[in-house]
Amino acid sequence: MDSIEILQIFNDAFNRHDVGAMMAWMTPDCIFENTDPAPDGTRYTGQQAVRRFWERFFADAPAARIEIEEIVVCGDRALQRWTYSWSETGHVRGVDIFCLRDGKIAEKLSYVKG
Repeated sequence: MDSIEILQIFNDAFNRHDVGAMMAWMTPDCIFENTDPAPDGTRYTGQQAVRRFWERFFADAPAARIEIEEIVVCGDRALQRWTYSWSETGHVRGVDIFCLRDGKIAEKLSYVKG
């Protein structure tokens, strides 16, 4: 499976709010950097911490959805541009920078515009 397919499966799981499926595509030592609070966000390390983040995130944002604009892969790195919506009128645009290892996501660093 190539990196684009892995990210598409991960993003589909995000849109279903399926934390278990998302975490199945992340390494045991995964790193996730959220966009909040500005300016640097919060860093979560390891399956347990990242899982807890996503569980709280979806509980707080029951309408969360991501629309992918573009995915670019270069070796073990990937970048995706997206629009994240949390309601019919609320959205932001941003990018994720990924590091993939052994067919899984080892690192997901998220950034937003504005």
